[in-house]
Amino acid sequence: MSDVSGQRIKDRFRGFLPVVVDLETGGFVASTDAILEIAASVIRMDDAGNLSVHRTWDFQVKPFEGANIEQSALDFTGIDPWHPFREAVTEEEAFDELFRIVRKEIRDQGCNRAVIVAHNAHFDAGFINAAVERCGIKRNPFHPFSYFDTATLAGLAYGQTVLAKACKAAGIEFSNAEAHSAAYDAERTAELFCEIVNRWKDCGGWMPDYE
Repeated sequence: MSDVSGQRIKDRFRGFLPVVVDLETGGFVASTDAILEIAASVIRMDDAGNLSVHRTWDFQVKPFEGANIEQSALDFTGIDPWHPFREAVTEEEAFDELFRIVRKEIRDQGCNRAVIVAHNAHFDAGFINAAVERCGIKRNPFHPFSYFDTATLAGLAYGQTVLAKACKAAGIEFSNAEAHSAAYDAERTAELFCEIVNRWKDCGGWMPDYE
């Protein structure tokens, strides 16, 4: 039986597969500051054209050699990069596995390329592109400069640009105690993106003609 949702998500986003990502970092400068965590949530579309979160993958990441890590960033996220039980992998290992997962999903859903969805997406995209260059990765499945920014979308849909406040406005449970882990924030961002797209559809917004 064919995957109807795969065909629809392909048609809905012009051949792009939206993949929701979140990174926790050692600062704000993509070229010099460490990536400490990365998570990605894959979304699927059902027969009615509604999006939902399918699955989330997350990786603890070892700071690259010479990486800058601001203490203020560690205080904010609560991450201890040197904790003995952290089970972190190198940037190259994390991105190789993440990109393998994304490429498989692209194939399974009949899409041409993935596109990053993130809250304040230019931040996450900048760190991903810097890591790709640093690691010499040749096959980046993400579009190099196009992305969906849920901060912008939430500002339009709910008048809120902070993730916690946007989730609350959308009726999505959000725990400040669990926030600032990549996996948690990626899943909440994914739920927010799905809610906005689904709400747009229900309000009569554009959807592809499947006939």
